[in-house]
Amino acid sequence: MRPAVVLVLTLLAFAPAAAAQSAPSPFRPLDLPAPNRFRTGSGRPGPDYWQQRADYRIDATLDPAADELRGRETITYANRSPDALPYLWMFVEQNICAPGSVTNQLDQPPLVFLSSSFDFSCKGFAGGLTLAALRVNGRAAHYTVYGTTLRIDLDQPIAAGASVAIEAEWSFKVPPYGAGRMGHDGPLYEIAQWYPRMAVYDDIRGWNHEPYIGAGEFYLEYGRFDVALTLPAGYVVTATGTLQNPADVLTAEQRDRLARALRSDTTVAIVTAAEAGDAARARPAGQGQLTWRFSADSVRDFAFAAGPGLRWDASGYDGILIETFYRPAAKAWEEANRIARSAIRYFSEQWYRYPYSHATTVEGPIEGMEYPMLTFVPNSPNREELQWVVSHEFGHEWFPMVVGSNERLYPWMDEGFNTFIDLGGAAAYFKGTPYGDSIEVHPLHLYRDHAIAGKEQPLISRPVAVSDLFWVGYQKPALMMQTLRSEVLGPERFDPAFRAYIRAWEFRHPAPADFFRLMRDESGMDLDWFWRSWVYGTDRLDQAVESITAGKGGTAVVLASCGTMVMPLEMDVTYADGTTERVRLPVEMWNLGRRFTWRVKNGRRVSRVQVDPRAALPDTDRSNNVLSAGATPRPPARGGRAGDRSRCPS
Repeated sequence: MRPAVVLVLTLLAFAPAAAAQSAPSPFRPLDLPAPNRFRTGSGRPGPDYWQQRADYRIDATLDPAADELRGRETITYANRSPDALPYLWMFVEQNICAPGSVTNQLDQPPLVFLSSSFDFSCKGFAGGLTLAALRVNGRAAHYTVYGTTLRIDLDQPIAAGASVAIEAEWSFKVPPYGAGRMGHDGPLYEIAQWYPRMAVYDDIRGWNHEPYIGAGEFYLEYGRFDVALTLPAGYVVTATGTLQNPADVLTAEQRDRLARALRSDTTVAIVTAAEAGDAARARPAGQGQLTWRFSADSVRDFAFAAGPGLRWDASGYDGILIETFYRPAAKAWEEANRIARSAIRYFSEQWYRYPYSHATTVEGPIEGMEYPMLTFVPNSPNREELQWVVSHEFGHEWFPMVVGSNERLYPWMDEGFNTFIDLGGAAAYFKGTPYGDSIEVHPLHLYRDHAIAGKEQPLISRPVAVSDLFWVGYQKPALMMQTLRSEVLGPERFDPAFRAYIRAWEFRHPAPADFFRLMRDESGMDLDWFWRSWVYGTDRLDQAVESITAGKGGTAVVLASCGTMVMPLEMDVTYADGTTERVRLPVEMWNLGRRFTWRVKNGRRVSRVQVDPRAALPDTDRSNNVLSAGATPRPPARGGRAGDRSRCPS
């Protein structure tokens, strides 16, 4: 056999082994759904984008003596999809407390979020929805209930472009504690997930009918709500939507105060502490019951709160009424209106103007929960915690009330994005204090305790299958967004792109691929490498200085990316004359592998190099971040082969 042939065959024999040892490039494209006329390659709604619409008319009565809510509703469901629908799916989430519900059967322990505990059970309460009637276009519906979901099998499919009217009559007992989302504390009621409502049918998955069992939140259609709520005359009511009959339910003095508050930068008492304890002064004359009427458009849900003896404060920002309702014993809440106004102003001016007529928060038994225009927040032991929870729940008005992502599957797109914007809001509110000046590094400081190798779960995991939702749903995605903004794109590229994402998907349903594509399109940087590590994996970052070598051609500094995550690299280079230069290298430095040689172009001798000098990145091993010229590199803290000068773990 001729030598040339031998050489070729030898190379072919070794090629598979060499390829097998080569790690896949971190810069390879993500495997995303192909763009189409519904969702474009730029991450925006396409020319044929569609989503369904559900409009609700609801009449309900709350009976505090029986702890019962009774109602009837008509849903006008518009099929804007190109598909004929032979059946419909609805949520009957009041059934989370029913004896046979998944939640009651499993009785899982609460999730712990630092010092807080979130219990998604009903704490022993057993009771679900009683559905007295369900009709479609006036005829009795053929339906089956599966826990917190309900399927209607139609006599004939709903054609593309057609609508149906769904009528329901129902009642349920209000639990004292309803899976951390609703309930009552004596006469104070915070009511949510209280009416049968439509599941989302979209172009990505068809029907989205994942059952509600607590940890996963909500994914709902947008529409209009016209709601009438009848309660005892002594109750004050606040809700999603604009109050339509203030003359029927408010005193003339309260109406005057509200008009003044809308124009005021400072808090105006609508119901004072003295009036809160005197029903005769706090309510219009009359006995029995009053009906409060609210309307809202372009919202995906409706909630309300009601109780006697509540203080009511208000102020205005840019034509938006900022309201806080609280019991007189909650003294810390005298600052809550200022906190609320600050949050709405910060989010509006930094990211996207608040689109609704009012932003209201209620102090009560629920640990913290958000609905369009209305949030539930507990009394707090200190100002910092009160500000955080009030601001966090209001941040949800942007994610997911305006940008309607699928919370049931992707909590990082609402809880995570919200936590990210909350950090900036808290820093602004407490600016100049130790808390305010340090709060934004909180997620990075949590990394070591929560990003545990072998235990950490990817952000893309379903929330019901996550053991550390505090990290996976909230803090790690906030750290991801901070890192992208500060260390990868810079605010000058990140901020316009993130604002463009909010504008493009306001009152629509974005998926992860839409977000990834739009951020790439707007920023001008391919970010598949970034999302792969942060969202789809649990990659670890470990940057190192391997060697400093002086030669005839100048000094060469060998840098290494030892972990599975790549990031841009920042280093402080100290020269022999004692001066220091900060050098930033783009992530493309790792295009050809995990080592990169940086050459000093100015001919100066290097005495020391430190990577990530600001400790801004979640580097898992800082023992290899610093090297002095002439020093013998030590193996990293987690090991290395004897005699191996590499500072990467073996």
